[in-house]
Amino acid sequence: MNESALPQREIPDSLMLHGFWYRALPARQVRGNQLRKSMLLETPLAIGRDRQGQPFALQDACPHRGMPLSHGCFDGQQVECSYHGWRFDGRTGQCQLIPSLTADQTLKIDRIYAASYVCEEHDEFIWVFIPEPAPPGAGSTKTAQPPMPVPRVPTFSEKYKLAYLSADLPCTVDHGIIGLMDPAHGPFVHQAWWWRSRDSIHEKHKHFEPIPDGFRMSAHTPSSNSAPYKLLRLYAEAESITTTIDFVLPNLRLETIRAGKYWFSSLTTVTPITRSHCRIDVVAAWNLFRWVPLAPQLLKFVFAKFVEQDRQTMERQSEGLKHNPHLMLIDDADRPAKWYFGLKTACLEARKTGGAMKHPLAGPVTLKWRS
Repeated sequence: MNESALPQREIPDSLMLHGFWYRALPARQVRGNQLRKSMLLETPLAIGRDRQGQPFALQDACPHRGMPLSHGCFDGQQVECSYHGWRFDGRTGQCQLIPSLTADQTLKIDRIYAASYVCEEHDEFIWVFIPEPAPPGAGSTKTAQPPMPVPRVPTFSEKYKLAYLSADLPCTVDHGIIGLMDPAHGPFVHQAWWWRSRDSIHEKHKHFEPIPDGFRMSAHTPSSNSAPYKLLRLYAEAESITTTIDFVLPNLRLETIRAGKYWFSSLTTVTPITRSHCRIDVVAAWNLFRWVPLAPQLLKFVFAKFVEQDRQTMERQSEGLKHNPHLMLIDDADRPAKWYFGLKTACLEARKTGGAMKHPLAGPVTLKWRS
């Protein structure tokens, strides 16, 4: 990959990474016997809950004639297609009934499956594991278990608050992610009297290190020009306040702030919906200000402002990207973006060859920029 330019045209496999967990829907949106539509990596899903309240996900297409299963009925155990009444187990996708069969017809319906996906609920979201696509023409079979656990928001005490928000972004997942990790846009996009202004720009030095499938901005003191840092000074001495930020494939940004026994953490994801549309989801957990009645609402307000500013920026950027302009990445502020593209390339190459993934970051490095 050219060190100074973004890929001009990403091939589909490099645009959306299969074989990972992705956030599908906020958990509270899936209730009772309802089937909810969702889309992940251009795969339509029908998501519901069984009688025990456990979530499940089926491909939103009957294997008979392709009718969306989300248009059918669900009784808490089986999904019935609205076209011909074929019934499928919600958890496994295994066919349970084909009403048109006569008594003397011997079709083994237990070998027929609607495509199903491993599905789990954590931190107020329903996650779905999207495996590598099956070869063209291959039918669906029993679902295999994922090779890794569902990502979780880091927590460091038994009692804490939790809040989340989501926003659609009119851009590819690549632009969404490198925008998420971009350290230089803050003073220009996220201006607010209660946060920071353009006048607060100063030179910064941050240490980075490789971690499995990603990289870490090593523990450091938060920016002195940010309002959260000033609030944390109420809890601990400045020298004891640290921030650690990780990025891990395919789309995870984890941030942890520690101030003595107090902490704040977040897990942000940029999920590919289609090749030109993604969604940002932020889930935050903290034990700071637990005694403040409106703390979750206040934090959600702040996050919503930030996410809306990012969404507007992505919307404006998409106008320019329609014309396929020449793009570039510079050192040092854009080095994390280069690592991201390098990680994706290395992941795809390792899967293709069956070899070990070659990490683009050889060892610890210090980057500097003004922000």
